[in-house]
Amino acid sequence: MKNESISIAKEGYPIIGAFSLSALVFACFGCPFGAILFLALLWFSIFFFRDPERVAPSAKGLAVSPADGKIVRIQKREDPFGGKEKTCISIFMNVFSVHVNRSPVAGTLQKIAYFPGKFMNAAFDKASTDNERCAYQVLDEDGLTWEFVQISGLIARRIVCRADEGDTLSRGERFGMIRFGSRVDVYLPEEYESSVKIGEQVFAGQSVLAKKKD
Repeated sequence: MKNESISIAKEGYPIIGAFSLSALVFACFGCPFGAILFLALLWFSIFFFRDPERVAPSAKGLAVSPADGKIVRIQKREDPFGGKEKTCISIFMNVFSVHVNRSPVAGTLQKIAYFPGKFMNAAFDKASTDNERCAYQVLDEDGLTWEFVQISGLIARRIVCRADEGDTLSRGERFGMIRFGSRVDVYLPEEYESSVKIGEQVFAGQSVLAKKKD
């Protein structure tokens, strides 16, 4: 397996720059407490916005995880676009997870829908319908429809979408991120079944989340 190389998500540059400048100013004015505080915040921001390269599996009939985190729910739910009941896999990201999100499958991005809402704990069931979220619908290479949803959380206050409707995504390609911990839900077409179990740790663009049924 190819070793990961670490880069920084572009959304982190302004924050990292601000903390770096603040630490330098406090150091220049002889205020060690302030300098240490902002150095600690600088370290955390670099850690939070890390964006490791991932190698997605190339075999056909696979979907990869869109997020780093823990599988917290696998159940039937109505999808966010058509209201059709599908198997939904929920991945919870804590504040220490990599927060860059990647497409589970290769395909064309058909729809993007933003839903304003609350900021309750993303681990709660009601977060799927009540929290601020951004939903994506992708038509894969076999003509199957996938939906995945970025859901804000108790601390997360900004969902970042890097893609546009009509874009062609590769399996494991970056499409956005959520700042400071949250959740991503994936709705499987009926031709696919889950390959993970509750409590399992997964990695965006790398861990196999679902496989096509035989």
